[in-house]
Amino acid sequence: MKISAANLPHLIAGAAILAAIAAPATASTSPRDTKALGQATYIYIATVRKDGNQSKAVPVWFITTADHQVLIETSPTSWKAKRIKRGSPAMIWIGSRTGPAFIGNAEIVTDAKLQDQVIAEYPKRYLLARIGFARPSRAKLNSGQIVVIRISPTHDLPEGFQSAPGTPAPALDEKPKPANAQ
Repeated sequence: MKISAANLPHLIAGAAILAAIAAPATASTSPRDTKALGQATYIYIATVRKDGNQSKAVPVWFITTADHQVLIETSPTSWKAKRIKRGSPAMIWIGSRTGPAFIGNAEIVTDAKLQDQVIAEYPKRYLLARIGFARPSRAKLNSGQIVVIRISPTHDLPEGFQSAPGTPAPALDEKPKPANAQ
Protein backbone atom coordinates (compact mmCIF):
# COMPACT_ATOMS: atom_id res chain seq x y z
CA MET A 1 0.00 0.00 0.00
CA LYS A 2 1.35 3.36 -0.99
CA ILE A 3 0.94 6.12 1.59
CA SER A 4 0.38 9.54 0.16
CA ALA A 5 0.31 12.87 1.96
CA ALA A 6 -3.43 13.08 1.21
CA ASN A 7 -4.10 9.74 2.96
CA LEU A 8 -1.90 10.38 5.99
CA PRO A 9 -4.55 12.18 8.13
CA HIS A 10 -7.00 9.32 7.50
CA LEU A 11 -4.42 6.71 8.44
CA ILE A 12 -3.52 8.57 11.64
CA ALA A 13 -7.21 8.89 12.59
CA GLY A 14 -7.75 5.19 11.89
CA ALA A 15 -4.73 4.23 13.96
CA ALA A 16 -5.98 6.37 16.86
CA ILE A 17 -9.38 4.68 16.75
CA LEU A 18 -7.80 1.22 16.70
CA ALA A 19 -5.53 2.14 19.61
CA ALA A 20 -8.51 3.41 21.62
CA ILE A 21 -10.44 0.21 20.95
CA ALA A 22 -7.48 -2.03 21.81
CA ALA A 23 -6.45 -0.15 24.95
CA PRO A 24 -7.75 -1.62 28.22
CA ALA A 25 -10.17 0.46 30.24
CA THR A 26 -8.40 2.45 32.91
CA ALA A 27 -9.49 2.82 36.48
CA SER A 28 -11.63 5.76 37.42
CA THR A 29 -9.87 6.69 40.62
CA SER A 30 -11.04 10.04 41.94
CA PRO A 31 -8.55 12.76 42.89
CA ARG A 32 -9.61 12.23 46.54
CA ASP A 33 -8.67 8.54 46.39
CA THR A 34 -5.52 9.09 44.35
CA LYS A 35 -4.23 11.47 47.02
CA ALA A 36 -5.28 9.16 49.89
CA LEU A 37 -3.66 6.11 48.25
CA GLY A 38 -0.42 8.07 47.91
CA GLN A 39 -0.36 8.75 51.66
CA ALA A 40 -1.72 5.46 53.06
CA THR A 41 0.23 2.46 54.29
CA TYR A 42 -2.72 0.07 54.31
CA ILE A 43 -6.06 -0.38 52.65
CA TYR A 44 -8.96 -2.25 54.18
CA ILE A 45 -10.77 -4.62 51.83
CA ALA A 46 -14.18 -6.25 52.10
CA THR A 47 -15.80 -8.50 49.55
CA VAL A 48 -19.34 -9.69 48.93
CA ARG A 49 -20.49 -13.02 50.30
CA LYS A 50 -22.73 -15.39 48.31
CA ASP A 51 -25.76 -14.02 50.19
CA GLY A 52 -24.98 -10.48 48.92
CA ASN A 53 -23.77 -9.17 52.27
CA GLN A 54 -20.45 -7.51 53.07
CA SER A 55 -17.61 -9.43 54.64
CA LYS A 56 -15.46 -7.96 57.39
CA ALA A 57 -12.96 -5.35 56.14
CA VAL A 58 -9.38 -6.51 56.70
CA PRO A 59 -6.14 -4.52 56.40
CA VAL A 60 -3.73 -5.43 53.60
CA TRP A 61 -0.55 -4.09 52.07
CA PHE A 62 -0.93 -2.65 48.59
CA ILE A 63 0.70 -0.85 45.71
CA THR A 64 -0.83 1.16 42.88
CA THR A 65 -0.22 1.00 39.16
CA ALA A 66 0.52 4.00 36.95
CA ASP A 67 -3.19 4.19 36.08
CA HIS A 68 -4.18 4.09 39.79
CA GLN A 69 -5.38 0.52 40.00
CA VAL A 70 -4.67 -1.21 43.29
CA LEU A 71 -2.62 -4.42 43.52
CA ILE A 72 -2.52 -6.70 46.54
CA GLU A 73 -1.25 -10.21 47.15
CA THR A 74 -2.88 -12.87 49.27
CA SER A 75 -3.24 -16.59 49.74
CA PRO A 76 -5.45 -18.23 47.11
CA THR A 77 -7.33 -19.91 49.97
CA SER A 78 -8.25 -16.62 51.68
CA TRP A 79 -11.93 -15.71 51.65
CA LYS A 80 -11.22 -12.54 49.69
CA ALA A 81 -9.42 -14.51 46.95
CA LYS A 82 -12.19 -17.13 46.80
CA ARG A 83 -14.90 -14.47 46.57
CA ILE A 84 -13.01 -12.43 43.98
CA LYS A 85 -12.41 -15.55 41.92
CA ARG A 86 -16.19 -16.05 41.73
CA GLY A 87 -16.75 -12.41 40.72
CA SER A 88 -17.16 -10.42 43.93
CA PRO A 89 -16.46 -6.70 43.74
CA ALA A 90 -14.16 -5.17 46.36
CA MET A 91 -14.98 -2.37 48.78
CA ILE A 92 -11.86 -0.49 49.76
CA TRP A 93 -11.23 1.91 52.64
CA ILE A 94 -7.99 3.84 52.32
CA GLY A 95 -5.71 4.23 55.34
CA SER A 96 -8.23 3.22 58.02
CA ARG A 97 -11.59 1.51 58.47
CA THR A 98 -13.19 4.97 58.31
CA GLY A 99 -11.03 6.40 55.51
CA PRO A 100 -12.16 7.38 52.04
CA ALA A 101 -13.90 4.43 50.40
CA PHE A 102 -14.57 3.17 46.91
CA ILE A 103 -15.99 0.09 45.25
CA GLY A 104 -14.32 -1.59 42.32
CA ASN A 105 -13.99 -4.58 40.09
CA ALA A 106 -11.53 -7.11 41.45
CA GLU A 107 -9.80 -9.94 39.66
CA ILE A 108 -7.01 -12.40 40.19
CA VAL A 109 -4.33 -11.60 37.63
CA THR A 110 -1.83 -13.89 35.96
CA ASP A 111 -0.07 -11.09 34.06
CA ALA A 112 3.61 -11.61 34.90
CA LYS A 113 4.32 -7.89 34.51
CA LEU A 114 1.82 -6.98 37.25
CA GLN A 115 3.03 -9.83 39.45
CA ASP A 116 6.63 -8.64 39.01
CA GLN A 117 5.55 -5.13 39.98
CA VAL A 118 4.20 -6.47 43.30
CA ILE A 119 7.36 -8.54 43.83
CA ALA A 120 9.59 -5.51 43.21
CA GLU A 121 7.60 -2.81 45.00
CA TYR A 122 6.45 -4.50 48.23
CA PRO A 123 10.00 -4.61 49.67
CA LYS A 124 10.53 -0.95 48.72
CA ARG A 125 7.33 0.06 50.47
CA TYR A 126 7.23 -2.28 53.48
CA LEU A 127 10.15 -2.89 55.84
CA LEU A 128 8.85 -6.32 56.86
CA ALA A 129 8.83 -7.43 53.22
CA ARG A 130 12.32 -6.00 52.79
CA ILE A 131 13.67 -8.19 55.60
CA GLY A 132 11.87 -11.24 54.22
CA PHE A 133 8.63 -11.43 56.23
CA ALA A 134 5.61 -12.00 53.96
CA ARG A 135 7.67 -11.04 50.95
CA PRO A 136 6.05 -11.97 47.62
CA SER A 137 8.27 -13.90 45.22
CA ARG A 138 8.12 -15.49 41.79
CA ALA A 139 8.53 -18.90 43.44
CA LYS A 140 5.46 -18.32 45.68
CA LEU A 141 3.41 -17.18 42.69
CA ASN A 142 4.52 -20.07 40.49
CA SER A 143 3.82 -22.62 43.21
CA GLY A 144 0.36 -21.17 43.91
CA GLN A 145 1.15 -20.07 47.48
CA ILE A 146 0.04 -16.51 46.67
CA VAL A 147 -2.01 -14.71 44.04
CA VAL A 148 -2.07 -11.09 42.91
CA ILE A 149 -5.38 -9.25 42.86
CA ARG A 150 -6.05 -6.12 40.81
CA ILE A 151 -8.79 -3.74 41.96
CA SER A 152 -10.08 -1.24 39.40
CA PRO A 153 -12.13 1.48 41.11
CA THR A 154 -15.58 2.09 39.63
CA HIS A 155 -16.82 4.86 41.93
CA ASP A 156 -16.35 6.49 45.29
CA LEU A 157 -18.53 5.55 48.22
CA PRO A 158 -20.00 8.46 50.21
CA GLU A 159 -17.99 10.19 52.94
CA GLY A 160 -18.48 8.29 56.18
CA PHE A 161 -19.40 5.00 54.47
CA GLN A 162 -18.24 2.27 56.84
CA SER A 163 -17.79 -1.44 56.75
CA ALA A 164 -20.89 -3.21 57.99
CA PRO A 165 -20.32 -6.97 57.86
CA GLY A 166 -23.52 -8.93 57.34
CA THR A 167 -25.39 -6.07 55.66
CA PRO A 168 -26.09 -5.74 51.93
CA ALA A 169 -23.14 -4.53 49.90
CA PRO A 170 -23.53 -1.55 47.56
CA ALA A 171 -23.85 -2.37 43.88
CA LEU A 172 -20.99 -1.66 41.51
CA ASP A 173 -23.25 0.36 39.23
CA GLU A 174 -25.11 2.50 41.74
CA LYS A 175 -23.91 4.69 44.55
CA PRO A 176 -25.36 3.97 48.00
CA LYS A 177 -27.08 6.72 49.92
CA PRO A 178 -24.95 8.57 52.48
CA ALA A 179 -25.12 7.15 56.00
CA ASN A 180 -27.15 10.14 57.26
CA ALA A 181 -29.71 10.04 54.38
CA GLN A 182 -33.12 8.46 54.93
